[in-house]
Amino acid sequence: MTADRTALAGARLVLPGGVTDAGRLSVEGTRIAGLGGATEPGDLDLTGYTVVPGFVDLHVHGGGGASYASGIAEEALTAARAHLEHGTTTTMASTVTGEIDEVCRQAAVLSELVEDGVLAGIHFEGPFISHNRCGAHRPDLLRDPDPALVRKLADAGRGHTKMFTLAPELPGGLESVRMLSELGIIAAVGHTDSDYEVTLRAIDAGATVATHLFNAMPGIQHRAPGPIVALLEDERVTVELVNDGIHLHPSVVELAYGTAGAERVALITDAMGAAGMGDGLYPLGPLQVRVEDGVARLVEGGSIAGSTLTLDVAFRRAVTVLGLSLNQAVTSLSTVPARLMGLGDTIGTLEAGKHADLVVLDSDSYELAAVMRRGEWIVGADRFARAGTPA
Repeated sequence: MTADRTALAGARLVLPGGVTDAGRLSVEGTRIAGLGGATEPGDLDLTGYTVVPGFVDLHVHGGGGASYASGIAEEALTAARAHLEHGTTTTMASTVTGEIDEVCRQAAVLSELVEDGVLAGIHFEGPFISHNRCGAHRPDLLRDPDPALVRKLADAGRGHTKMFTLAPELPGGLESVRMLSELGIIAAVGHTDSDYEVTLRAIDAGATVATHLFNAMPGIQHRAPGPIVALLEDERVTVELVNDGIHLHPSVVELAYGTAGAERVALITDAMGAAGMGDGLYPLGPLQVRVEDGVARLVEGGSIAGSTLTLDVAFRRAVTVLGLSLNQAVTSLSTVPARLMGLGDTIGTLEAGKHADLVVLDSDSYELAAVMRRGEWIVGADRFARAGTPA
């Protein structure tokens, strides 16, 4: 086969219509050229492996020892590469609370990487969030979501701002949600002290995402259902979940799936710079984080500070711990986030004509074996033998 054409044969393929055993997927250039057909000489033999679409992360702050909030392009490249090697072929970079002008500067750097094809968009998390639910955000830098300031940050993304997390109960919150919706930017409810009624108003105003549902918001009370119930019960809302076994008990993740279904769940990492690294001290915006036994917590106060999760681990946990089907896991890790970002026509499923963004997993353990992005092998290409030639 020529350098820009290849085919994977003998693999289990997780397709939109179901799972195909011993399937064949051909790649030409950067695209999936076709599905099906008999194995040909030169095909890569993927017997014993499962192929799924590349993962899409809506919410990630860093990895590989680097942070998207550093404002340094080389660090952002390091973070993107670290997650790419774990199967995240499409990344929306997330910022953290900082001085408005500094976050605007970070956005300018990130927007250049969007234009270069490294990132797929920018997500602003903070500073327009609740003091009472600020988590790993510096309280003294938090602000009410004045629509003019929200618009300033949105514009700093130079057309690449995809999502804003804010607390709708704050002054200007609902107005900002309406403005973001009109601009075509996802308004996400998170780090909020909102009640049930205000959350419903935010959804009616255009909010369509729950930022890491359950975390950094009031819990469910029998006479005060709070934001969680409002976000779970409304079919217009997609809920983010951090499935690392630390942020949420598996039974809580199962509750969310039982209520919303896989079509409304996006599994995210919310990872900070320690993802893919070892224990130690790491920056998260202007704050310091200590990672011990893979758990990230603020040095001051001890709040959980993002995660060290990668999406290959989230996929494996979804199937082996939660008992989700392969199609359900693919839906939450690829299809739903791709659709939210407006990229469903090009990524998120294994279909002819879409980008050749693929993750290859061992069919027994679901350990990551290889990653392809835009038809280029990132890791693992040397694992596979080629089908023999005729005698």
